[in-house]
Amino acid sequence: MGSISLNYLLRRLMVFFLTIWVAATLIFIIPRLAPGDPIGAMIARMSRQEGFVENADLIIEAWRKRFGLDDPLHVQYLRFLGNTLRLDLGYSLANFPAKVSELVARALPWTIGLVGIATAIFFTVGNLCGALLAWKRTPKLLQVMIPISMSFTSVPPALLSLLLVYIFGFKIPLFPLVGSYARGMTPELTLEFFGSVLYHGFLPAMSIVLATFGFWALGMRGMMVTIEGEDYMILAQAKGLKPFYVLYRYMIRNAILPQMTALAVSIGTLVSGSVLVEIMFTYNGMGNLIYSGINTQDFGLIQGTSFILIVTSALAVLIIDLTYPLIDPRISLEGR
Repeated sequence: MGSISLNYLLRRLMVFFLTIWVAATLIFIIPRLAPGDPIGAMIARMSRQEGFVENADLIIEAWRKRFGLDDPLHVQYLRFLGNTLRLDLGYSLANFPAKVSELVARALPWTIGLVGIATAIFFTVGNLCGALLAWKRTPKLLQVMIPISMSFTSVPPALLSLLLVYIFGFKIPLFPLVGSYARGMTPELTLEFFGSVLYHGFLPAMSIVLATFGFWALGMRGMMVTIEGEDYMILAQAKGLKPFYVLYRYMIRNAILPQMTALAVSIGTLVSGSVLVEIMFTYNGMGNLIYSGINTQDFGLIQGTSFILIVTSALAVLIIDLTYPLIDPRISLEGR
């Protein structure tokens, strides 16, 4: 086992906070580049619902002042950074007086659960399939079936969601198409509720798994092939160790390390892919919140949800980055 030096830890923490600052700046600027005005969009929605809004100009002026949208851009930016440091995400313009933090608190656990479970499945299954493809003792049937199953990798998760909806929602109606749990149920720690969550989350999770695990299988196969001729592999075979023990102890254990690095790099892509999947299945996660915020030009909701997703992804990368030296003693943490 390796160890983590103070210098290594400080460097990684600096990168972590720098990433969050750059991301916070971008999510402040990008929504303001879009045409239109969030308060005007809110009044337009009210007009469509009620037919007419009296004193609309006065309402727009008052609400712009209330949310600080009339202030200079740099003032809005500094206020946004200050509020973000205090984890004060402000109010949702489209759902006022609801706070963004309240909406995020209800949606974030669903996204973490969906992405976390899907990641655990495709990382395990993908690397196992890649190892079996490279292992010479793998049965012929598996050597044929695994490449066929990897053909789904070429399909984006959003399109794969449509395919699964068509097959298992209409042709073979085995799974629900919308929601995170059955209607009428109250979220609580019971087996019935947990079973409903798994039942409703199966298709969204499979959309991510089927579209992703092939990349990990190919990467693992490539790493397995490269280490096949290493000295420690020749020594293990010369000792007469059992083939399965050599596969697990010598091949997979060494080939999995670069895969963990790739996992850290790809976490941001996984989160963005899950957003589209959540929208397709009307899943009660962060994806639906972001979609709602974009439709209503809700600056507070867009900034809050994007910031939380970025922090969550950056934190996951940091954890993997700090875990990697602990499992690979070959890494020199002082740069030697």
